[in-house]
Amino acid sequence: MERSIQVENLGKRYRLGVINRGMLYKDIQSWWAKVRGEDDPNTPVHIAQSRPDMTGQEFWAFRDVSFGVKRGEILGIIGRNGAGKSTLLKVLSQITAPTEGQYKLNGRVASLLEVGTGFHGELTGRENIFLNGAILGMSRAEVREKFDEIVEFAEVAQFIDTPVKRYSSGMYVRLAFSVAAHLQPDILIVDEVLAVGDAAFQKKCLGRMNEAAYKEGRTILFVSHNMTSVRNLCTRAIILKQGKLVADGNAGDMVDRYLEEGSQHAGHVGGDQRAGSGRLRVTAVDFEASDGRRIEELPAGQPVTVRIRYAADGLKPSDSVIAGIGVVSSEEAVFNNYSNYSGTVFRELPKTGSFAFEWISVDLVPGQYQLVVRIVANGDHHAGEVLDMPAPISFHVAPADYYGTGRNVGLGFGVSLVRGKWSCLG
Repeated sequence: MERSIQVENLGKRYRLGVINRGMLYKDIQSWWAKVRGEDDPNTPVHIAQSRPDMTGQEFWAFRDVSFGVKRGEILGIIGRNGAGKSTLLKVLSQITAPTEGQYKLNGRVASLLEVGTGFHGELTGRENIFLNGAILGMSRAEVREKFDEIVEFAEVAQFIDTPVKRYSSGMYVRLAFSVAAHLQPDILIVDEVLAVGDAAFQKKCLGRMNEAAYKEGRTILFVSHNMTSVRNLCTRAIILKQGKLVADGNAGDMVDRYLEEGSQHAGHVGGDQRAGSGRLRVTAVDFEASDGRRIEELPAGQPVTVRIRYAADGLKPSDSVIAGIGVVSSEEAVFNNYSNYSGTVFRELPKTGSFAFEWISVDLVPGQYQLVVRIVANGDHHAGEVLDMPAPISFHVAPADYYGTGRNVGLGFGVSLVRGKWSCLG
């Protein structure tokens, strides 16, 4: 079968610190440190520790990546944050040029990488539909033929003549995906942007991509942290790890491998992107199911234990410690919970161990979230000494039968889910 995409030894290298910081004295600091052979005091990441393949002020987002995709195939691209997935899609979408290697795309390409990709904020939804069609090489007549179908799918008919800069992120994504999926591209490239939409819209998008591939013969590249979506939608998947392609095969097998490796190394934190005195250090954060298994996705409405492993060489027997977590969505803080809220303060901690937060029910709308961990000594979370606060950890809440009806209904609005009972009294 004809190949729609052929990638051979592709790589993308970036140079850190070459863009000015907007302050002359900081640019001079960085230049003087380089002249003296010292570390740049203004570099935002500690290069030597964060990625072993980074040298000096350079790092490879991905390197030596090769694969092919047949016409009508849906290829999932999975990997942890920083694996190089989004950069690979930007290269294939011709947003940025590769540093080495080559690729070939047979046909028209439509990309949905970020909210509003390809949209002009001052133009209306209607005008942006025709603009995107022109970019794809379609005539006005061809776009007009698909126009009603695009608007109906996006559910924005009431606002189609409103400038898209006034759209919410959800409206932006609905229209952008609808345009990309209906204007007959030969290759559709979709990043994690669909996580912005609600659960019902995500399901609708997956159905549309399935139809585009299997009925219309279009090729799709799909990046997602939702392993359920990858397993159900994709025929094949590749795994990227620290910029390297480490596995390629059946989507179900690749998801199993990714989750298995994730459970062996789940939640490990480190590096310099943390705050605190360091007298106690968080070494790993894991999610555990009710049977003790480590899990990557948190099912909505199910119990989960957040396991926070630590090493505490600098604590004294007299120190009193509280542990806390917070959950943040893409738009707002969702909740926080410290151990002292329920009267639990830890004293005389062993040098190594773990705190456990038993999350009785994950009452969150399916989607992507971040977990913040904070350990405090000798006071509450406002006034105590912060021992450690590592960088936030991303996690995904997966759809589930939250209401016990046998269907994944009512999961697409707001942030939190609530169970309750309805009655009617005469």
